[in-house]
Amino acid sequence: MPGDSLNVNSKAVVQNTYDAIVIGSGISGGWAAKELTEKGLKVLMLERGRNIEHIKDYKTANNNPWDFEHRGKQTQQIKHDLPVATRDWAGGTIVHEENQTAWANEKDCPYVEKKPFTWWRSYQLGGRSLLWGRQSYRLSDFDFEANAKDGYGVDWPIRYRDLAPWYDHVERFAGISGSKEGLPQLPDGQFLPPMDLNCVEKDVAARIKAHYKNQRHLFIGRVANLTAPIEGRTQCQFRNRCWEGCPFGGYFSTQSSTLPAAMKTGNLTVRPWSIVTKLIYDKDAKKAKGVEVLDAETNKTYEFYAKIVFVCASALNSAWVLMNSATDIWPGGLGSSSGELGHNVMDHHYMLGAAGLVEGYEDKYYYGRRANGFYIPRFVNLFGDKRDFLRGYGYQGGASRDGWSRDVAEMGIGAELKDALVEPGAWHIGATGFGEVLPYHENKITLDTSVKDKWGLPVLAMDAELKENEWKMRKDILTELVAMFEAAGVKNIKTWNADNYAIGQGIHEMGTARMGRDRKTSVLNGHNQVWDAPNVFVTDGACMTSSACQNPSLTYMAMTARAADFAVGELKKQNL
Repeated sequence: MPGDSLNVNSKAVVQNTYDAIVIGSGISGGWAAKELTEKGLKVLMLERGRNIEHIKDYKTANNNPWDFEHRGKQTQQIKHDLPVATRDWAGGTIVHEENQTAWANEKDCPYVEKKPFTWWRSYQLGGRSLLWGRQSYRLSDFDFEANAKDGYGVDWPIRYRDLAPWYDHVERFAGISGSKEGLPQLPDGQFLPPMDLNCVEKDVAARIKAHYKNQRHLFIGRVANLTAPIEGRTQCQFRNRCWEGCPFGGYFSTQSSTLPAAMKTGNLTVRPWSIVTKLIYDKDAKKAKGVEVLDAETNKTYEFYAKIVFVCASALNSAWVLMNSATDIWPGGLGSSSGELGHNVMDHHYMLGAAGLVEGYEDKYYYGRRANGFYIPRFVNLFGDKRDFLRGYGYQGGASRDGWSRDVAEMGIGAELKDALVEPGAWHIGATGFGEVLPYHENKITLDTSVKDKWGLPVLAMDAELKENEWKMRKDILTELVAMFEAAGVKNIKTWNADNYAIGQGIHEMGTARMGRDRKTSVLNGHNQVWDAPNVFVTDGACMTSSACQNPSLTYMAMTARAADFAVGELKKQNL
């Protein structure tokens, strides 16, 4: 029944008091549930959207292209229903006929753009863990020390050594495949065997390495796709249909990995269709005692209680929950006493890159659809290199041969056309840059009470943008990529650059409830506790103090596991 607390096999649970409550079921929420239940806590996981069962609810994952009415393409109806999710580069890349129902209903869940901001949301069990790009990289001390050294933002309250054992822990369980490279700016991890670069990528990598005297590196991406079976999951089948859910469990998601582990303990209850409207704050105890939940189907309100609460609703929604809590004490919400809640919004900026022709490999080909590409890690503003901007960037890309779709009907007829299409086309290589966005206080989100969602709740207003440092970096990203491709012998190089780039398009929102060393300048301490309510932990992208240029999800996993271990230890000591 919608109004009852449900576990994922739909058995009603009548209790409303637990040891811990986890808000959100994506990458961070799944890890919080796994770690807390495995340590013996009774946990309630709250998901604002629908339930999605592993394998059973991957409705299209085994369909053929011709089984879809529009052959999997994005239709005008999809664009009409999802005008935000289908804008920009995602117009034909991540939103398809196959996965259109995985994205949030934008009519029911609006937001306000004071400045252009593209916000991709997935309100369903597993969240964006079912849709993510799976690139998994560690941060290094170059990243954890950056704010302190150049003066932007506040100093991280942790260093790499604090997170390293937790990176080990989550990599082993999630199954990260990759190669060990021995680079201080991109620490190695606990990897499954790497996927292979194809022949062109290997040769380009060798030429770049030689030309730059081993100072620049191109290697296969570190990715949460299995190259060997673990924990009942089958290795990646090279179908490259990850966005539909993987029936093989070949990539890490809540459904394939952390949720089964948590359910195995018998300590987890999952309640879908549960919108957390606020944390219930006990001003005498100076702690949260639970959460208020609006049932998304019945519009009934419920309260659930727990000793600790993990807020893992995604960076912007986690800030929304805090902003909407304890407003009788702090008008800006729980965690706002520093004046930083909702500020320091970060993302990664990209949608720029280069591509070109690679000659001399016409007798070479590859097999399968590798769900991965190559990675070129940061090399600027490191080891004596100095640019006219702060921080750095990396690249992700791949090489491949053109297929039959390279030709259009107007370019050939009859036998000539047919002959051309049965032969593979030319080899091309391309890459896009991923740059760091600095933690600017003025980049912020706020509650807009004049606009309400389907349930009458205030929505977020986005007020964030790239600044001079990022625009300078973007010029350098293109210049250096073209130079590397030229050094590798790539021909006919063409670049692209989204001059109207807006924050949000990187889908790596961060920073709205940052960690820090001082409660006057940060929302969270070094263990992800809200300064104003130490039994509340925020471990998703909201906690990030700087963004680095690496994909951040692996760091969220490690942060969450570390915070869960600390929280349980504090409970045992009766400190929470």
